[in-house]
Amino acid sequence: MSTPTPRHFPATRMRRMRRDDFSRRLMQENSLSPSDLILPVFVLEGENQREAVASMPGVERLSIDLLIEQAREAFELGIPALALFPVVGAEQKTELAEEAYSASGLVQRSVRALKAALPELGIITDVALDPYTSHGQDGILDENGYVQNDRTVDTLLKQALSHAEAGADVVAPSDMMDGRIGAIRQVLEQEHLHNVRIMAYSAKYASHYYGPFRDAVGSATNLGKADKRTYQMDPANSDEALHEVAMDIAEGADMVMVKPGMPYLDVVRRVKAELKVPTFAYQVSGEYAMHRAAFDNGWLEAEPVILESLMCFKRAGADGILTYFALEAARLLQRH
Repeated sequence: MSTPTPRHFPATRMRRMRRDDFSRRLMQENSLSPSDLILPVFVLEGENQREAVASMPGVERLSIDLLIEQAREAFELGIPALALFPVVGAEQKTELAEEAYSASGLVQRSVRALKAALPELGIITDVALDPYTSHGQDGILDENGYVQNDRTVDTLLKQALSHAEAGADVVAPSDMMDGRIGAIRQVLEQEHLHNVRIMAYSAKYASHYYGPFRDAVGSATNLGKADKRTYQMDPANSDEALHEVAMDIAEGADMVMVKPGMPYLDVVRRVKAELKVPTFAYQVSGEYAMHRAAFDNGWLEAEPVILESLMCFKRAGADGILTYFALEAARLLQRH
């Protein structure tokens, strides 16, 4: 790499290009558009049902009919995809998460309905067992309470296949089991579902920023005081994230995810710069809740902070951002 030419004052005045709006726009290095956004949504059973998520003001759990209305708004705003998360009733939660791969399950029915109503909207489904397990973990436990990797992967295969057969465009394994990407890719190929994409949550950290999400899907109570550190990553590590991402790409992932988002933008940057693969990040529920609390208390100004926070992801190298601000941000971007 060549050494940059030295720039000295006063021949170079850095403020010169910042003087006017036109020159600031001309040298802007990154841009943000609705096409960069993915809307996470929570779906529940019933008709004409909506429930507020107390820890995420402004976010609601919606029945399929109302979810279609929200999805239509997202599509009209230019948002290319939504990510679907189910709210599963206690009576359907079991130790082995059988409901996760039911052809008549909530996610599977939601996918079929959304694709029928909005065939051009991308539908991303979460491949993970925690909404379906009675213990709130992302996998099948052994007699000591340890999540069994290969036994869990067998169930994730069934879940991913059921989503793909229902019409999902992208399956997104967020469980962090070893080898699940290769196994899912193999079964999709065997079933001639060649164009179903895999978004691998490759660098998912054992973070404390997920609390409001677990409230939203109803897994917080089941998990109790347990944690997920035996399979999600240590927040202290970033080299390990590159290893995880490289393995998932080698196994057949089409794109990779870093989660959480803003506290881990260094990981986003490293993944994009060093591996040069389609890289996504999740502005998770805890990040949303903190921002919303600051807005509601008048401590921060909502509109510019929302857009600034999302631009940070783009600057770090993210190709797309899962954010609960997607609808609000898309509306703001249309006005700018």
